[in-house]
Amino acid sequence: MTDNPIIKLTAAEIADKIASGELTAVQVTEAHLARIEAVDEKVHAFLHVDREGALAQARAVDAKRERGETLGPLAGVPLALKDIFTTEGIPTTVGSKILEGWIPPYDATLTKRLKAADVVILGKTNMDEFAMGSSTENSAYGPTGNPWDLTRIPGGSGGGSSAALASYQAPLAIGTDTGGSIRQPAAVTGTVGVKPTYGAVSRYGMVAFSSSLDQGGPCARTVLDAALLHEVIAGHDPMDSTSIDAPVPPVVEAARNGSVAGMRVGVVKQFRGEGYQAGVIQRFDESVELLKGLGAEIVELDCPSFDLALSAYYLIAPSECSSNLARFDGLRYGLRTGDDGTRSAEEVTSLTREAGFGAEVKRRVMLGTYALSSGYYDAYYGSAQKVRTLITRDFERAFEQVDVIVSPTTPTTAFPIGERADDPMAMYLADLCTIPTNLAGNAAMSLPCGLAPEDNLPVGLQIIAPAMQDDRLYKVGAAVEAAFVEKWGHPLLEEAPSL
Repeated sequence: MTDNPIIKLTAAEIADKIASGELTAVQVTEAHLARIEAVDEKVHAFLHVDREGALAQARAVDAKRERGETLGPLAGVPLALKDIFTTEGIPTTVGSKILEGWIPPYDATLTKRLKAADVVILGKTNMDEFAMGSSTENSAYGPTGNPWDLTRIPGGSGGGSSAALASYQAPLAIGTDTGGSIRQPAAVTGTVGVKPTYGAVSRYGMVAFSSSLDQGGPCARTVLDAALLHEVIAGHDPMDSTSIDAPVPPVVEAARNGSVAGMRVGVVKQFRGEGYQAGVIQRFDESVELLKGLGAEIVELDCPSFDLALSAYYLIAPSECSSNLARFDGLRYGLRTGDDGTRSAEEVTSLTREAGFGAEVKRRVMLGTYALSSGYYDAYYGSAQKVRTLITRDFERAFEQVDVIVSPTTPTTAFPIGERADDPMAMYLADLCTIPTNLAGNAAMSLPCGLAPEDNLPVGLQIIAPAMQDDRLYKVGAAVEAAFVEKWGHPLLEEAPSL
């Protein structure tokens, strides 16, 4: 195991030291590759480590600096990339056997932007298959452990990215958020995760689960690091028809000037009650008092449609995944099973999907296909979309009264691996607080707000902002983070047990 102090630096600190010549990008990359080699056998955050590719990127950054070229704000900083974004020449499996060994011939737009910014991509991280899950237990390649307690889940679907951060294998990571898959892993690992406004980060080259909900976003250990990464990956992309053609909000400026003085902060009564862990509520209530002490006005909100969000989501998301996953037929790319010359294309497709898809993917495809079937479309999918409109209107009314909304990110801390494996409903409840934001398309962040006293595990505070007001997340998040650091004297993650 390596004790190299480089791995404890923030992304902003690493970038500054590389730009000044105090460190080389190769030194930084080698330090993180050594850390991966030392601890990832226990954590299992990565599905593929691109050692040679990462070192080649690092050498290119060092060559630029030696030539006197101006380096970007994250040049030379290592990153762990969720295995849902296509990467030319590097495997992209989406955590599924059906794409095992598939090497894409092109980069996702997000991947291109990372490379253009000279961010060093260390490899691809583990995830729930096709991003369907809240624990990373649904990966076809085995679960990832939470660095705070390796017997517990690191969240999902992006548990590999959050675990890579929490175990100091990378200072930055990328996740995707369909119903909370960036924020929920951040909450249970004591890291920072942001779901940008829907359409703010290109989905081109991101393997689709639920097209009207999926959103890529930044993961980091500090609010400023997340903002720096957000600025790199966001922006309009003509290759994505859902991409917003508007300037990126000033997220880095907001993160550097955090303040809540004079802001109205909403607390929604629907985001607490039965099923919430006592320690989570305790830390959340303390966070609300902290915000009040920093000069914010706290406003109680009633958003009745939020109680229906979970039901609506688990009709809309499976319906869209049923449509999106139809392309995995064993005929075009990926796994092909049963093609012995005697079977029809339909039989080969059926056998391939049976062998290639895991239980949770099959469950959601069947649910979605049923909900979209003749005679049931209006009763199920149509009704869920009407509820989605009600939730959006509840948010609109709320944001007429407040600047941001805060809530617990998850109802509980990290639960033991296997505890909810046979209880899909209990697993789905992990996303109770995060789903409404995806349905409405606005922006949200999770950041650490302490440890639950009953199990000494991280608790996340969720901040929600209106669409295209992502900078508010960073303004509030930076103020809260600074207050916590001042209170405890060090980042919460320093308390994580060593590996």
